[in-house]
Amino acid sequence: MVVTHPGRNHHSTYTGDVAAHSGDVELVIEFLNTFDLEEGTDVLLTRHEWHAWAHDRHLTPDPLPEAMRLRAGLRAAIGDDTVHIEERPGEQSAVPVGIVLTEHGPDLTASTAAGAVFAAAARIAIRGDWRRFKICPAHTCRWAFFDNSRNRSRTWCSMAVCGNREKARAFRKRSGGDATRP
Repeated sequence: MVVTHPGRNHHSTYTGDVAAHSGDVELVIEFLNTFDLEEGTDVLLTRHEWHAWAHDRHLTPDPLPEAMRLRAGLRAAIGDDTVHIEERPGEQSAVPVGIVLTEHGPDLTASTAAGAVFAAAARIAIRGDWRRFKICPAHTCRWAFFDNSRNRSRTWCSMAVCGNREKARAFRKRSGGDATRP
């Protein structure tokens, strides 16, 4: 499943066949990317935007501070070193998640948006795929993505955009050109 955002830098948030847990991956990626450095937007800046985001996904919104702490903690857990200080990623956050027994066995469940994101993240971690979540290293991007490459070697959210910019920057620097241009 490929998620696209036409007209934006990020052509896809992840690639490959992640059908086994694509709903979980999609929810976590969308939540991690409620902060968009390139666009200068943050869904968690206002209660209204956070509630709209949760309702668009048929989820019940948590209090905004809980959502901010969860996002900061999850982004820090995948290597984002630019999380907002006011989000206090080290502070404990109570996110309600339960375990239910289904016809397929035990599963995690939640009644709130932050709980659903946390349950999805836990299922992904249990499957051993947590390390596939990455943050684009481009200082103007910092987009979260899911690396579905066989050897987990993907670096950029988009090789065609962020990766190409970095390669061009490195080439200009090696050849004595202007390395400060984007």
